[in-house]
Amino acid sequence: DSSIVRAVRAVAAGDADAFVSGGSTGAALAAGLFEIKRDRGIYRPALAIPVPVPGNPVTLVDVGANAEVRPEHLVQFAFMGAALARIVLGIERPRVGLLSNGEEATRGTPLVVEAHERLTERAAASPGAFTFVGNVEGTQVTDGTADVVVTDGFTGNVALKLMEGVSQALMDAIRGAATSTARAKAGGLLLRPALRGMRDEIDPEASGGAYLLGLRRLG
Repeated sequence: DSSIVRAVRAVAAGDADAFVSGGSTGAALAAGLFEIKRDRGIYRPALAIPVPVPGNPVTLVDVGANAEVRPEHLVQFAFMGAALARIVLGIERPRVGLLSNGEEATRGTPLVVEAHERLTERAAASPGAFTFVGNVEGTQVTDGTADVVVTDGFTGNVALKLMEGVSQALMDAIRGAATSTARAKAGGLLLRPALRGMRDEIDPEASGGAYLLGLRRLG
């Protein structure tokens, strides 16, 4: 009778079109799997979140649903993330990258190397789905190299929290510098409209929650 389970059951029964949860991610995922079920052919649902990078928004998937994955899971994450970017975010031909510690196809763990090989093959076989841009390093996640970055849920969650922390630290540093002296305060008043716009754009709280991809209905 928890609110998460009741909401998910309402969606499964057709009494609601989608469910939203502000509670435990694990509970929402479990309820979705048991009540709504995975979509046809999907091995594992994944959490995807559009990261608010100024000028270069990027969707990161998975960000916490699957701490351990297999290469075929990462391939499906790529297809699901590309579908989200195309249908919801309006990107006609999403560029998908695989998070790794180097751009070369041979860099990364055995999991990443095999996933790279499979993504190359699947992207070539399904040219309308997305463009695979290869491996993406951590420094490239925010520079516009890819519209969708694919990784396992453990790495994705760490990367997301790191970006959120850096965004918050940057906003705090700007605020501190703008109020440090009387001259800075005067300048800060002039810059306030522009800084407020930048704050709103990079605020990690502004993007809301993550999309749960791979179920038969919306979560």
